[in-house]
Amino acid sequence: MRATLNIPDDLISEVQKATGEKSKTKAIAIAMKEFIRQKKIKQLIALRGKVQIDYDWKKEKELEIKAQKEREKLLERKR
Repeated sequence: MRATLNIPDDLISEVQKATGEKSKTKAIAIAMKEFIRQKKIKQLIALRGKVQIDYDWKKEKELEIKAQKEREKLLERKR
């Protein structure tokens, strides 16, 4: 998407130095992606202690092992 923006030259230069990009477009895109990533991290951190997850990883592991054995038996029958 093309856009016309009025961004101070010194800010663009700083973003280019921070990202190591010579292209203004690439530097701004990297900065925007990083900004969004940081926001998402903060949102996830804000959920700490608020979300209850009842997950029994041992049971899940047992089920996966059982399913793998069944797949192996099916493969053996086909041979």
